[in-house]
Amino acid sequence: MTVHQRDWQSFVTEGKDGAVHMDLAVDGITCAACMGEIERGLKRLPGIRTARVNLTSQRLAVDWVEDQTGADEIVSELARLGYTAHPFDPASQKERQDRTGKQLLRCLAVAGFAGMNIMLLSVSVWSGNATDITPETRDFFHWLSALIALPTVAYSGRPFLKSAFRALAAGRLNMDVPIVIGVFLAVALSVVQTLQHQHHAYFESAVMLLFFLLVGRYLDHNMKGRTRSFAENIAALKAEVAARINPDGSVREIPLSKVQSGDRVLVSGGERVPIDGVVETGRSEIDQSLVTGESVLVPVKPGQRVYAGTLNGAGALQVRVEAASGATLLDEVNRLLEAASQAKSKYVRIADRAAQLYAPLVHGAAALTFLGWLLAGLSWQPALVISISVLIITCPCALGLAVPAVQVVASGQLFRSGILLNSGDAIERLSDIDTILFDKTGTLTLAEPDLCDTIDPDDRTIALAGRLALASRHPLSTALVKATGALIPLADVEEVPGAGLETTVEGETLRLGSPLFCGASQDEIEYALAATPGASLLAIRLGDSAVRLLAFRQSLRPDARQVVELLKEQGYALEILSGDTEPAVADCAAALDVSTWRAGMKPGQKIARLEELQRQGRKVLMVGDGLNDAPALAGAYVSLSPVSAVHLSQAASDAVFLGDKLMPVADALRLSIRARAAIEQNLWISTIYNVIAVPIAVAGFVTPLMAAVAMSASSLAVTANALKLRWGETGQYTYRETEKLPPRIGKE
Repeated sequence: MTVHQRDWQSFVTEGKDGAVHMDLAVDGITCAACMGEIERGLKRLPGIRTARVNLTSQRLAVDWVEDQTGADEIVSELARLGYTAHPFDPASQKERQDRTGKQLLRCLAVAGFAGMNIMLLSVSVWSGNATDITPETRDFFHWLSALIALPTVAYSGRPFLKSAFRALAAGRLNMDVPIVIGVFLAVALSVVQTLQHQHHAYFESAVMLLFFLLVGRYLDHNMKGRTRSFAENIAALKAEVAARINPDGSVREIPLSKVQSGDRVLVSGGERVPIDGVVETGRSEIDQSLVTGESVLVPVKPGQRVYAGTLNGAGALQVRVEAASGATLLDEVNRLLEAASQAKSKYVRIADRAAQLYAPLVHGAAALTFLGWLLAGLSWQPALVISISVLIITCPCALGLAVPAVQVVASGQLFRSGILLNSGDAIERLSDIDTILFDKTGTLTLAEPDLCDTIDPDDRTIALAGRLALASRHPLSTALVKATGALIPLADVEEVPGAGLETTVEGETLRLGSPLFCGASQDEIEYALAATPGASLLAIRLGDSAVRLLAFRQSLRPDARQVVELLKEQGYALEILSGDTEPAVADCAAALDVSTWRAGMKPGQKIARLEELQRQGRKVLMVGDGLNDAPALAGAYVSLSPVSAVHLSQAASDAVFLGDKLMPVADALRLSIRARAAIEQNLWISTIYNVIAVPIAVAGFVTPLMAAVAMSASSLAVTANALKLRWGETGQYTYRETEKLPPRIGKE
C-alpha cells in the first residue's frame, strides 16, 4: 500500500485540550539535524501544536488541531522534506530496524571483500608502473578492477545513495551527499581514464571509502538497536481482555476498550489486574511494585484499591472499575514515559553538532577548487581529479568513526565492569553528571529480603516453618527457606489466600503467614516493627505456643556505603527518592549518610522532582529498578538500572549494571569521563587532519589514491586513539582509590 492509498485518518487518536494525536515511524532519520528539520518543517503547518522526534526509535509524535490541518497533509509534508512515514507499530518498527542492520552488514561485507581484491590488482599496477608493466596488462587490471568496483559501488553504496537522493529531492544537503558525489565521481573518472589508457585509476579509493564509512554506519546502527521500545514493555503489562461480571452473575471476557467505569470484573489468581478499581469481594496478595517500588506482596481485601498492571496472587478478586483502559495508572506511567523519552531525545551528540556544518563546507571547498583550477587555465579533467581528491580527503570517515569507535571500546570496558549500554550516547551524557538520584528498594538495597535476626538451626519450630515455607513462592517464604536451608516440604499444606499457610504436624497446627493470621496482638506487631524500622514481618505459630515474629528487610548492597562515600567525595549531589514507607527510607538514608531523601513518592512525583532539578541547571543521573521509576529513568539526563529491575525500567534506562554491588555506578562515571575525552580528541584529530590535508589537496599535490590513503590514515588514527581506553585500565574502583573523578557540585 502506498502512502497515498493509506487512510491516515484512521491512525489519529484524541489528544489533550481539543487536539488530536498521531504516532508515525519515519524512515531516513540519521542525526539530530534530521530531527530539527522535521520538527521545524511540520510546525510551519497551521494548527500544529507539537511535533517531537525520537532519534533512537525514529518515532514522530504530532499533536495538532484537526480542523486546520489533516493527517494526510502532515504525511505529505514529511514526503516533501524527503522522509517516508509509516504508522508506528513497535513490532514492525523493530523488524524494519533489523532489516536495516542486516542490509548494512551485507553492504559492509561486500565492500570489504571487493576492496581487498581491487587492492591486490592495484598493487600490481603500482609496482608495474615503476618497472616494466605493458599498457595492455595495465588496462586489463584496470578493467578487472572496474568489473569488481562497479557492481560493488552500486550495491554497497545504496544506504548513502538513498539518503543523499532524499535530501537533494527535498532541497537540502546532508552528510551523505558529499560521500555519494566523491564515490561516483571517482568511479566515473576511473572508467574514463581506463578508456583513455591512463596510468592511474581510482576504483580502490571509491570502494575502500565505502568500506570505512559502512563500518562507522553499522557500529552506530548496532548501538542504537540496543535500545528497546517502551511500548513493547508496556504492552507486556497490559491485559488485552477483562472478565466482566454481568448483572445476572455470568462472567464474559470482553476487550479492555469495552470496560466502563462502574463495571465489575473478575481477576483470577496469577492474572494481571486489567483496570484501576476497588476490591468488592475476595482476598489475595498483590505485587504493587508499579506503585510503591516495593517487591513484597501486599495483602488486599474488600475496600482496598488495586491498579492496572499489578499482578494478583493466589486469590480471586471481584473489582469495581474506577478507571478503565486509557485512564489507569499504567496509562499515566506510559504517558509520562513517552513525554520523558521525547525530552531526552532532544540531546544532540557532539558528532551531530560537528556534522551540521560539515556538508556545506565540503561541497564549497570542492566546487571552488574545481572552478579555481579552470580559471587558472587547467583543463577540466585534471581540475576534476583535484576536486575529487578534495572530496575524498575531506570524507567524513574520521568524523563518522570518532564516536562509534570510542563507543565500541568503551562498551567493552564498561562490560568488564558489569555495565551493559542501552543507548549509544549514554557515555557522553554520563560524563556531564553532577547530581545522582537513587531509588531505595532493589537499587541501594538487594532485591530479595533477608532475615534480620540470627536463628538457631536446632530450633524445631523454625525448622518446621522453613519446611512449610517451601510450599509458597512469597518473597518472605523464599527468604525463610534460604535462612533455614530447608529441603523437604511438609505434606497436606493448605494456603489461605492473602493470609498464609497452614498444616498439621504431629497433631499440632502449624501456621506461617501474616501476624494477624497467626494470632499476634497489635502490641506485639508494633513492638517488632519499632525494633526493626522498615522491616516486613512473618509470623509462625505451632499449636498453642506463643507467636514467633521474624523480621525481614532488604539489606543494603555490600558496597553501598563505600560507593556513596566515594561519590560524595567527588562532589556529586546525592538524593534518595523512594516509593517505600518513611521509616524504611529514613533508616536507609541514615545508614548511608544521605541527608536529602523523600519517601512515598509516586511516578509523577519523581518526575516533578527531576524537572525541578533540571530547571536549576542540574544534569541528573537516575538509578532505579521499579516500574514506578521508569518515567524518571526515561526523563533523567542519563539513567542506570540494576539487572534485577523490571523489563520496562531496563528499557527506559540508558545502561544496566550486573551483580549485587553498586560499584558499577561509580565505574560508569569514571569510564564515561575518559571516553568523553577520547571522543573530543578524535574530533580534534579529524579537524586538524582536514586543516592540514585540505590545502595540500586544493593545491593539487594529492591524487585521489593519495587522498584515499590519507583518509584511511585519519580513520586509523581515531580508531587507535579509541583503543587507548584499554591501555592502563585497572578495572573497577577500589575504595579510596587515588584516581579521582572531577569535582561536580560544591567543590572548586
